Amino acid sequence: MIRPDLPLIDLHRHLDGSVRLETILEVGGRYNLPLPAKDLEGLRPYVQVTTPVPGLLAFFEKFEWMIGILVNYDVCHRIAYENVQDALNEGIDYIELRFSPMFMAEPHGLHPQGIVEAVVDGVAAGERDFGVKTNLIGIITRGFGPKTGQKELDALLAHRDDFVALDLAGDEVNFPGEWFVDHFKQAWNVGWGVTVHAGEAGGSPAIWQAIRELRATRIGHAVRAVDDPDLMDYLAENGIGVEMNLTSNVQTSTVPDYANHPLKQMLRHGILATINTDDPGISNIDLPYEYEIAVERAGLYEDQVAQAQQNALTIAFLSEEEKADLLTKKRSA
Repeated sequence: MIRPDLPLIDLHRHLDGSVRLETILEVGGRYNLPLPAKDLEGLRPYVQVTTPVPGLLAFFEKFEWMIGILVNYDVCHRIAYENVQDALNEGIDYIELRFSPMFMAEPHGLHPQGIVEAVVDGVAAGERDFGVKTNLIGIITRGFGPKTGQKELDALLAHRDDFVALDLAGDEVNFPGEWFVDHFKQAWNVGWGVTVHAGEAGGSPAIWQAIRELRATRIGHAVRAVDDPDLMDYLAENGIGVEMNLTSNVQTSTVPDYANHPLKQMLRHGILATINTDDPGISNIDLPYEYEIAVERAGLYEDQVAQAQQNALTIAFLSEEEKADLLTKKRSA
């Protein structure tokens, strides 16, 4: 159902959840890492979700070997570079890749600023070689707490011109957004956009907090917004973007199945909802899969899918000139 006259855009993809199985095997072998398997099919069940898991924490466990191979900055550079190449192979015209420096640094004691430098350089090299317009979003991981979150933010701010936005991700139930207001003030002060994971494991109050206190103009997941009619109206009337992830939400049991995913309801309500991949390396999907297979299972009509594709261009962290350029290039291709 991909509209060929509109850019294909992924606004919600975790770079560290988009690591190739082949890369895990190669790097693991080179550095003698204790991988759970030595071949692709043996490794797959340890890294990828094949059937829904009982919740987000079970899904997060699949990151073990995604980040477990990040033994040095060269590997981090490679992962970033391959993310852009994979976007090209999926036919993506514009992608926003997000990552948490502390999350990537932790397994092997790397420095978060070194992680940032490696990712920035890897993405720049990928853009140059593959021609896919790519922007970066920095993540503060809630679970590290506000103090470590500031260290993470400092690493991102050292390369402030290489980022378009700040995100807050992780355990929203036990590490509420209220703890991170001062961090996001710093993001506003340097002109970054704000997108926040909210309303996935938590309820609609987490979404309200992200909008009112963190000044989010986009929300990641936001599936619990449908429980709050006033919030649904607010999202629609104020043009708050929603980065939805069909397969990921089914796999984490955030929604019971595709048919009960709220994307269709949000689009009907006039909300700027979009279709994205989240962690395609873990979910074993790509963006065309979400547009061709997942949307059909979710019961979306062709015009609704096209609206979601248009919404992605509308809410992208791009200037109006950049959006117009993307559209022009697509229609002249």
